[in-house]
Amino acid sequence: MSQRLSLTQAIGRGDLEAGIAGLRSSLRGDVLSADDTGFDAARRVWNAMIDRRPAIIVQPRGVADVIAAVSFAHDHGIAISIRGGGHNVAGHAVGDDSMMIDLSAMRGIRVDPNRRRAAVEGGATWRDVDRETQAFGLATPGGLISDTGVAGLTLSGGIGWLRSRHGLTIDNLAAADVVVADGRLLHASPEENADLLWALKGGGGNFGVITNFEFKLHPFGPEVMFCAPIYPIEHAGRAIRVWRDFLADKSGAAGSLAEFSTIAEGPDFPKEAWGCRVVTLAAVYAGNAQEGERLLQPLREINGKMADFSCRMNYCDVQQLFDTLMSFGEYRCYWKSHYLNDLRDTVIEQIVAGNHHPPSPKTLSSIWNFGGATAAVSADATAFGDRSMPYMFSIDSVWRSPEDDAVNINWTREFWQRMRTHSHHGRLYLNFPGFGEEGEDLVKRTFGTNYDRLAATKQKYDPQNLFRFNENIRPAP
Repeated sequence: MSQRLSLTQAIGRGDLEAGIAGLRSSLRGDVLSADDTGFDAARRVWNAMIDRRPAIIVQPRGVADVIAAVSFAHDHGIAISIRGGGHNVAGHAVGDDSMMIDLSAMRGIRVDPNRRRAAVEGGATWRDVDRETQAFGLATPGGLISDTGVAGLTLSGGIGWLRSRHGLTIDNLAAADVVVADGRLLHASPEENADLLWALKGGGGNFGVITNFEFKLHPFGPEVMFCAPIYPIEHAGRAIRVWRDFLADKSGAAGSLAEFSTIAEGPDFPKEAWGCRVVTLAAVYAGNAQEGERLLQPLREINGKMADFSCRMNYCDVQQLFDTLMSFGEYRCYWKSHYLNDLRDTVIEQIVAGNHHPPSPKTLSSIWNFGGATAAVSADATAFGDRSMPYMFSIDSVWRSPEDDAVNINWTREFWQRMRTHSHHGRLYLNFPGFGEEGEDLVKRTFGTNYDRLAATKQKYDPQNLFRFNENIRPAP
């Protein structure tokens, strides 16, 4: 059967509607179609630009439900999208005329403080994980927004505050339970299905539905040092050069980013600052908060500082600081990224110049430092690939009105294209891919020498390419 057969086409082939009714009756969870109450709410995702209509939404309540749903899709050649937190900017959680498996009812967390392990269900968010692990003074590297889904962030790498000392999220993935395309539940670990575990570490949602992640945990928190001095864009070039030079020998101590934003109206700033473009030198020290306060102090002493929100604070609060910037489903988003070869003065100047006048005041843009534990992992150890890039640059365009789609998307693409000359082998972070419009070329460039191995693994576990709502790796011939 063709891998391109849609569910609507399949329904026209006879008694499949009866099969769907049978699926509905066999599950503990819900099965929604377009006429059902809750269908539109369930297909809604974080990026308001995404308005796709799956033909059927399955909302499992346990692993047996996931197995039944995937088996049904496999038997009828139906494409599957997977919704964890629904935060993927490209909207991969939902596909037109397909089966959407919505894991949002599967959010259980079990922490083993003695083994320093956390078992995390596939629909959990990082807020769920942080709450449970911090009860024992433990953490694993997550994202920067707490209501991001664990699955989506993890499977494409996972870049967060703790990357300096503990690496990417995938570097802390010890094992996973996966329902693969033919409906089998497999345990992926270094001892079982090791090729599948390797592919999950950066290969995206190409290989199945993850019902359970097992993460390594590290002592951290509850009090941490968060650094956040703010400088006007007129001083951004000098501030970022100081930030770059300061972090040159501290990549193992602090996860940091230099983030451009626009000051919103509100009591945190005087009225004359509203609407001004600024850069924040944000950092989290990966150790004792008091020690981190001393170490990060030079970032707070650069001339021209406008404000400073640095302080020692609770780790869970740090993880939620960015949540309010973009509420679920309210804003339209288009994000692109580059891994950078370096951060020479000329590169900084180009980034600063491009950030003076974005078309939307909600638009952000960030330079992320790498190195440390992130860079210590070899290129072939995970599907993610080469770790030798010292920085990442992201352009995170955010706006409200559909009428402004073209101007914001075009501005982002033009800025991204100007920065391409500084790109690290043409690679980018697959959680910030725009809409992945470059297709297979983008995927091959990003995975580099790991691509052929990924394609072979895809052929083994998903030869029909049922899981293709992602930055898709096509099965090897």
